[in-house]
Amino acid sequence: MARVWAALRPYVKHSIGGTLVGLTLSDRYFCVSAVHGSSMHPTFEDRTGEYALVQRSGLARYDFSRGEVVTFVSPVDHRSTLVKRLIGLPGDWISVPETAEIRKIPEGHCWVEGDNGSVSWDSRCYGPVPLGLVQGRVTHVVWPPHKIGRVDKRMPEGRVMPQRHF
Repeated sequence: MARVWAALRPYVKHSIGGTLVGLTLSDRYFCVSAVHGSSMHPTFEDRTGEYALVQRSGLARYDFSRGEVVTFVSPVDHRSTLVKRLIGLPGDWISVPETAEIRKIPEGHCWVEGDNGSVSWDSRCYGPVPLGLVQGRVTHVVWPPHKIGRVDKRMPEGRVMPQRHF
């Protein structure tokens, strides 16, 4: 038994070290996440089983920009992680076409919407999302190979009046 352990020890040691490094990187800096559902079509296609690179750095400062795609814990089901486009930041005024309502996004919150609004369960349904629930920004599609590339920032035309800082 001692010989077997002596032979396996270097592999076990490197495996544990690699796992700890990998967990630290995915917790602090970046991870790869599966994207499910059709709410973000055409940015992501439900049928192809796409995976995205999620940047996790900058979360503590809430350093987000309008038009970015973000991942966040669902405000209505804490077991679900969602992927949506960040449309509005704290203090912005946003028009909600479905209700013809204009809302101000409260401090510490953001407004998220799916690119495919007809099937998306998003801020139009559950309101502004606390920034503390945001887990990262989606920067690239990494799978499937024919879709590998950067995820573009996009904003709906004429729906958001950004807060002005004087």
